[in-house]
Amino acid sequence: HDYQSLIGSVLQRGEVREAVGSHPDIMIWGTLEARVQGADLIVLGGLNEGSWPEAARPDPWLNRQMRHQAGLLLPERRIGLSAHDFQQAVAAQEVVLTRSIRDADAQTVPSRWLNRLTNLLEGLNETSTAELRAMRRRGARWLQMAARLEAPEEDARNPRAAARRPSPRPPVPARPRVLSITEIMTLIRDPYAIYARHVLRLRRLDPLRRSPDAPLRGTILHEVLERFLSQAPVQDATRDTARLLQVADEVLAAKAPWPAAQRMWRARLLRVADWFIAEELARQAVRTVVALERRGTLAFPDLDLTLRGKIDRIDRCGDGRLAIYDYKTGNPPSKDQQTHFDKQLALAAMMAEAGALEGLGPEPVSETAYIGLSATPKIEAKPWETGDSAAIRDEFRQLIASYRVRDRGYTSRRAVDLQSFGGDYDHLARYGEWDASDLPDGQEVGG
Repeated sequence: HDYQSLIGSVLQRGEVREAVGSHPDIMIWGTLEARVQGADLIVLGGLNEGSWPEAARPDPWLNRQMRHQAGLLLPERRIGLSAHDFQQAVAAQEVVLTRSIRDADAQTVPSRWLNRLTNLLEGLNETSTAELRAMRRRGARWLQMAARLEAPEEDARNPRAAARRPSPRPPVPARPRVLSITEIMTLIRDPYAIYARHVLRLRRLDPLRRSPDAPLRGTILHEVLERFLSQAPVQDATRDTARLLQVADEVLAAKAPWPAAQRMWRARLLRVADWFIAEELARQAVRTVVALERRGTLAFPDLDLTLRGKIDRIDRCGDGRLAIYDYKTGNPPSKDQQTHFDKQLALAAMMAEAGALEGLGPEPVSETAYIGLSATPKIEAKPWETGDSAAIRDEFRQLIASYRVRDRGYTSRRAVDLQSFGGDYDHLARYGEWDASDLPDGQEVGG
């Protein structure tokens, strides 16, 4: 705090003006300003339907007749004012009519003013048609110059050249020798993140100012449930619900120093508390909690790899077999996602049956389940059958063995489920200069 005050006092001694200013000969006006002022050259931008004229806003309270009786403007009047603004602006000495062909979502529709103007010029006579073609040629020249400014040069030595989709191929001895069960999904979906984290040894920096984000909320929820379940078994719904909220208050006070976040996160837990306690009563009537936050390691010497993991919860069922759980603050992965990508609980079950968990010997598993504690809580359970461990072990070995070949690269965003997927290393992979349709550019790195 003293350092912050010192730096603040030093910085306040001087005044720095904004380095970037507007050009003195360029003015950005709205339609009202442009209506009462003039300029030698006017650029009419945003000539798309919905922008100019602006789409009428729906009124959930008043219909057209009620608006008229109340003396409020009707949608037609606003469109008429837009037409008036366009008519005044387009009559200037020199005018540039512009629009965007598409926005962030889809193709756009030309403004009705632009459509009517071009239709009129095209059908009036030969002279007007020739003038329209000349206008379009002049506009095409500006578009070509803009495209040249944005187009990267196809020169590998030019730093402005667009990057290709990376798929680095490091030497096999430099490839990761330790992976966690949660990183296997990353290896399947975004192998480049594994390369950056384990080969380049790059870690995401924590923000300078900590904020109440989703990862912290998940960590706090896990600690709340661990403390709650380790104190005593669940036997009474009313009493144990109150105890759960008391534990939550203690953990939030210690781990979340933001009063607003404390109240919001407590309210979220309160919405699912009754459901969770009811599920626990049914669960603990036939099962016993034997381990919480249990770690384990399983070595594969022939692959030169060690698999490690931490399991949120392990219960013992009435038949002596184990049930393995993982808590999710969001929606748990579906069965299809677990089959193809999310292998966390399957690998945890394999480790349990191999005796790789601390304090537990080789024991059979009867079920794996995700407990989703979102606004609509649910349990995504999957029975664990005989032979499932052997199947997941074979799949795991094939996956790791495929990356023990020098020709196999760590492709960026190999199989993401959504285009909105954001990886910690997308900026390093220069995602955006390439997209998912581009072929990977395999390059050998290292000695």
